[in-house]
Amino acid sequence: MSFYQHPSAIVDEGAQIGEGSRVWHFVHICAGARIGKGVSMGQGVFVGNRVTIGDNCKIQNNVSVYDNVHLEEGVFCGPSMVFTNVYNPRSLIERKDQYRDTLVKKGATLGANCTIVCGVTIGEFAFVAAGAVVNKDVPAYALMVGVPARQIGWMSEFGEQLSLPLKGDGEVICPHTGMRYILAGDKLSKVDGAL
Repeated sequence: MSFYQHPSAIVDEGAQIGEGSRVWHFVHICAGARIGKGVSMGQGVFVGNRVTIGDNCKIQNNVSVYDNVHLEEGVFCGPSMVFTNVYNPRSLIERKDQYRDTLVKKGATLGANCTIVCGVTIGEFAFVAAGAVVNKDVPAYALMVGVPARQIGWMSEFGEQLSLPLKGDGEVICPHTGMRYILAGDKLSKVDGAL
């Protein structure tokens, strides 16, 4: 086995888990899950069948990654944050054929106790604050807070808030990395090489 599995964890036959990943206490990973290298899954994590988790993701305690949720490389899921996969669930009505895809792009942070309503895309290196409820797509590098979540700023790849307006034209250099970011309209992009 090229990954660590705590004795209390259940990994169903067929699940693919990459080298160096860590599966901690009381985790359950379903047979169809595809998990990359260097992933950490904290206590009580559940991973569904139709799920992909990229390399170096960190999924903190008590997070359920349900079917049709896809995490790219380096996504952080804070403690007890919530994914959904049915938009209008009812216990008495079967809706498994109505699952909506949720995509969380590279490097995004999903804070503790936030909720990601199914069918949205979270952009690269976006930052969703603790307790926020995301019900629409989130731009790359956006800082989102509140219920429902609204954008209040921009974040660097390093995880620091950048001093730029929400819209307009401008540029800023991250004081920690020296990377340059350019704002054009309502889109932020990094100019320099990768972190």
